[in-house]
Amino acid sequence: MNNERLYKVVLGAHISEKATLIADEANQITFKVAKDATRPEIKEAIEKIYGVAVKNVTVLNVKGKMKRSWRGISKRPGWKKAYVRLEEGQDIDFSSIS
Repeated sequence: MNNERLYKVVLGAHISEKATLIADEANQITFKVAKDATRPEIKEAIEKIYGVAVKNVTVLNVKGKMKRSWRGISKRPGWKKAYVRLEEGQDIDFSSIS
């Protein structure tokens, strides 16, 4: 996979309360990924970008929410989320990445 595709697959880390709990308990990091990304592509991209060993990848599609306002009803777009389990002893420190 070329370097351009690596950065199109992984859109960024997804930080939430649930993601923080999973990171502490199960050594998993949550990422927002492209809708057309596959598990092998995500694994390869994380390994090359962050220099860590990935044990497995779990992927899920998040459905967009319906929102109501005074203008009417609208729907937010859906997106894809990946839970990446790292090998024992591996860690990604987002504060040191520039």
